[in-house]
Amino acid sequence: MMRFVFLASATLMTLGGIGGAASQPLPTQTSKFLPLDLAVVVAQMAMAACKAKGFDVSVTIVDRAGNLKLALIADGADVRPDVSHRKAYAAATRLITTVELAATIAKPGAFNPTLYDPMMVAAGGGVPIKAGSEFIGGIGVGGAPAGEIDEDCAKAGLAKIQSRLN
Repeated sequence: MMRFVFLASATLMTLGGIGGAASQPLPTQTSKFLPLDLAVVVAQMAMAACKAKGFDVSVTIVDRAGNLKLALIADGADVRPDVSHRKAYAAATRLITTVELAATIAKPGAFNPTLYDPMMVAAGGGVPIKAGSEFIGGIGVGGAPAGEIDEDCAKAGLAKIQSRLN
């Protein structure tokens, strides 16, 4: 009998502790994000930068998790939008440019995430988007004859709103 009372008391104390913890509110997390109106400006400016160099491109912007936010394809662009999407995804999820990613995985013995994630690509043109010190997404540009040109266009688009990202 004494053993039953002890077990019942221990069980009630444990359940009471669980109930107390469950009644606590969940913690709140806040994070910055790129609003759609700014994403449109960035994409249009990146597209204009490439157009000024004579290239019709596609531009994709993704959120911090690599989810599609915006995709624009220039009139006359001869490139599929999934290329720029994959570049933006790689930049957003790896937190480096895709040119830097290509250089990193080119080293002997380096980890190559493109082997394990079919959405990731190491072709130049993907740039992470930062607001202050916080990564908030990625931009990918595809369609110029070299990844470095795509990357320059992406950076030109971001430069247009840089003052609003800090």
